[in-house]
Amino acid sequence: MGRDIRIKMCGLRTAEDVAAAADAGAHYVGFVFFERSPRNVTLAEARDMALATPEGIAKVALVVDAGDAALDALMADVPLDMLQLHGHESPARVTEIKTRYGLPVMKAIGIAEAPDLGQIALYSGVADQLLIDAKPPKGAALPGGNALAFDWSLISGRRWTRPWMLAGGLTPDNVAEAIRRTGAQQLDVSSGIESAPGVKNPDLMRAFAAAARS
Repeated sequence: MGRDIRIKMCGLRTAEDVAAAADAGAHYVGFVFFERSPRNVTLAEARDMALATPEGIAKVALVVDAGDAALDALMADVPLDMLQLHGHESPARVTEIKTRYGLPVMKAIGIAEAPDLGQIALYSGVADQLLIDAKPPKGAALPGGNALAFDWSLISGRRWTRPWMLAGGLTPDNVAEAIRRTGAQQLDVSSGIESAPGVKNPDLMRAFAAAARS
């Protein structure tokens, strides 16, 4: 634990957010391209943030069931290091996107109960990283960023063949416990570092990173 923990701060919307994430020690910054999200950004906004991101911090685009035209436009405008697929993309689609764009792909997998874990093996063969998240409740407008945690005991002590990141309802108050319970070495946080939906709070960013590394 401690300094080996890698943190992704997702749903950033301004260059100030990027600076605050870098100051807190984030290893990844995430930009959301999903219109129904309060964290949605335009290509121009994302480009400005990407260009403001310090060297050594990975720039990740979160997309949801995006078609080639949307991805082509994204890749043409925004300098990125990774694509995060947060929809219902099949393993074949993951492979297709990796081949077409030549970037590492992280696939989000929603967990609510034990049978959901089968998806992890399914995508481990094709994705470069896995994001293990809470499955959104039925009828939810958002595929992630719902401030919900899942039952961490479902993945306690498990190991997979791909690097993975824990997401879902993480906050400065529960992140140390989440690490203890799951053994996660990588963490994804969005709503847990906000003072309102889509409004990042630098104090919470620092508090989250400090708690994760404590």
